[in-house]
Amino acid sequence: METKPPLPPFTLETAKVKIQAAEDAWNTRDPDRVSLAYTEDSQWRNRSEFLTGRDEIRAFLRRKWDKELDYRLKKELWSFTENRISVKFEYEWHDDSNHWYRSYGNEQWEFAENGLMQRREASINDLPIQESERKFR
Repeated sequence: METKPPLPPFTLETAKVKIQAAEDAWNTRDPDRVSLAYTEDSQWRNRSEFLTGRDEIRAFLRRKWDKELDYRLKKELWSFTENRISVKFEYEWHDDSNHWYRSYGNEQWEFAENGLMQRREASINDLPIQESERKFR
């Protein structure tokens, strides 16, 4: 059975470790690596898109990072319970016309006993910025 420590139930320390691991993985922009953190039947809502399973997640991440160039993400703990973590985040990226954006959002995560994420709900807003306004390099 696959496991992805730390496992629930979460403590303040293990919730922060889980968030840092997610941030580090997403900043690789590697859909194959990132998708392994989710159960085979993981349920996602990302903005207005609804996804089910690793294959759909992997395809979504490929599309995302083909569009969101030089993506750089920062996540922060908002709250946690036994098997759930709430995160606020911001990330910066530019499109193929070199227009820069900072995206802000919140995610709610629910984990299976093996530490893989079985559910992700993400709400995200994009703010156009100038390249000189970037915070993450």
